[in-house]
Amino acid sequence: MNTYFLEQLMASPSALPTSTSQVELAPCVLTIGNFDGVHLGHQAMLDQVLDIAHAQNLGSAVMIFEPQPREFFAPATAPARLTNLAEKQALLAEHGIETLIVAGFDTDFRSLSAQAFADILAKRLNVKALVLGDDFRFGHDRTGDSQFLRDYGLHVTNLHTVTDDSNKAARISSTRIRDLLLAGDIDAANALLGRDYAITGVVVGGDKIGRTMDFPTANIDLNRLKPALHGIFAVDVVSLDKDGKVIPNGLVALTADGKTGMTGLRPDSLFGTANIGTRPSVDKTHNWRLEVHFPELQADLYGLTLHVRFLHYLHGERHYDGLEALKAGIYQDVLDLIAWRAKQSFI
Repeated sequence: MNTYFLEQLMASPSALPTSTSQVELAPCVLTIGNFDGVHLGHQAMLDQVLDIAHAQNLGSAVMIFEPQPREFFAPATAPARLTNLAEKQALLAEHGIETLIVAGFDTDFRSLSAQAFADILAKRLNVKALVLGDDFRFGHDRTGDSQFLRDYGLHVTNLHTVTDDSNKAARISSTRIRDLLLAGDIDAANALLGRDYAITGVVVGGDKIGRTMDFPTANIDLNRLKPALHGIFAVDVVSLDKDGKVIPNGLVALTADGKTGMTGLRPDSLFGTANIGTRPSVDKTHNWRLEVHFPELQADLYGLTLHVRFLHYLHGERHYDGLEALKAGIYQDVLDLIAWRAKQSFI
């Protein structure tokens, strides 16, 4: 999948370096939105884009916003991210989308008129058709809608609300999935995502507090303002290469002294216990962290890109009075999660 930033496509050829001055998008079918989570509702839109693209011999494209609009307007109260930019890229590519356009959401972008935005779609992005939600609006003061684009001359297909197969047939939405994850209902969230919920990030340096308590952890960069789930979890983890592909036995190959860890529930993975939150017992900065402890593992994981799949919610974060109490709490959590692992079927 090719990824472009809208500013790059909007710049005049003379303002671009030689390597990008020739960028010219093929005629395409486009859908627009945050696509946070790339859940089953989003996937229905992507399928419609691909169907039209194949039928009309057009390219397939998605436009997303970075930051997401509510992160721009009110970052302190914006919804937690289900997926960061890199995770969205991977999921959209996996679904077969050919082109991703990242629109930098800033004061200039939000000030565009509906006419100016339609001009960008047709004249700069070579859009021939769009697939949009039935409530899609755009332009300054949200004055543009699907009918505006039809009147402009673009073909627009509106996809109606996608619901699940529950008794209430509720709308599948990123908000609903966030609520389920926050409540620890991973299975219900996965049913709406159409896959297991996971976070991908690079192992970075931490404060090594876990190591002093005999529970060393891999500190994984979240690359988002805050995560969508909090607490103590069982996870399984694989290592990814630069193309986002799973490295066969990528973690076991790095082990030392025979401490090769515990096998995870999916191929090439190791089992881990994860804390995702603000660590109220030891950290007063309220910075969000994802830390994974791998029982019976000794390895140098710094710099690796890890894909962490959340399997089971144990409990929320707890405040402990002192490091000894914290150590005892972690010890019990690890025992409980290992006991949970022992009851599972391995793939």
